[in-house]
Amino acid sequence: MLAQLRDLEREGLEAARAGGDAGALEALRTEYLGRKGRLTGILRRLGELGAEEKPVVGAEANRVKEALGALLDERAASFASAADAGPRIDLSLPGRRRWEGGVHPVTLVIDEICDIFRDLGFSRVAGPEVETVEYNFSKLNTPLDHPAADMHDTFYLSDGVVLRTHTSPVQAHVMENHAPPVRVVVPGMAYRRDPFDASHAPAFAQVEGLAVDEGITFADFKATISEFVRRFFGADAKTRFRPSFFPFTEPSAEVDVSCRICRGAGCSACKHTGWMEIMGSGMVHPSVFTNVGYDPEKYTGYAFGMGPARIAMQRYGLPDIRLLYESDMRFLRQFV
Repeated sequence: MLAQLRDLEREGLEAARAGGDAGALEALRTEYLGRKGRLTGILRRLGELGAEEKPVVGAEANRVKEALGALLDERAASFASAADAGPRIDLSLPGRRRWEGGVHPVTLVIDEICDIFRDLGFSRVAGPEVETVEYNFSKLNTPLDHPAADMHDTFYLSDGVVLRTHTSPVQAHVMENHAPPVRVVVPGMAYRRDPFDASHAPAFAQVEGLAVDEGITFADFKATISEFVRRFFGADAKTRFRPSFFPFTEPSAEVDVSCRICRGAGCSACKHTGWMEIMGSGMVHPSVFTNVGYDPEKYTGYAFGMGPARIAMQRYGLPDIRLLYESDMRFLRQFV
């Protein structure tokens, strides 16, 4: 039996030295030292030996086990060290493409609108989103008993303080701090208690425009807006000016553009009219000039407020404004 142990040791050591990888070494450990391995098979026959032979064979078996185990451990450690020194990336796995952020389509539209008006002589300015009732309504010739000032239309933060319902308050700030001539565009967020449907949202971007100087007429306003529509939507886009009413302009008009989604056939976005409203506008009311310290006998001007989200719907053919609010990466990835 001692001879069998020495033969097993010699074969095991040779096999361990020849093992080509960690997997082969683990298989040798199981074959020679496992619960059903060759060494265990020899030890199970100890009962056949006499009392004097058992301790001798047992000691030799332990020595063989330790010798084989030590060499297998040494060889396994050398393979592990070589693996640690190599690349940790498994090049057999398919690569994962990292998602790259992009500019939101409404932001793209706002930047393009401001660039067009910059070419027409307008400067880009900003103002606070939390406004006083005075600037949000009173300075703009809107009495506090007007429906727009009701709590069911406006987010009141406290007495006399609101989330602005439009970017028009910035007009008052600009005019109070700058003498004419004034030409500005004001991009920013506005907030109203509107239903969230295919063409409305309670929080939305707006771009305000204001031009004030001596001798400005409604014809100047129509020419400016028509040029904007031509540059933004293309030469085939039709523009429609509809009489309307806003407390801070007189006369007032709503500006429509032929629906680019349905090409005039009618859809949910344009409420099946073939036209999409893009802005409210008009000539600045003389009372507004008086409220900010301008001479209404000397100066005239026009103002407009447009919704870039609705314009983005026209530009990209979106049937529902809610797509712009859902943060669906599959949708937004189109604009990267």
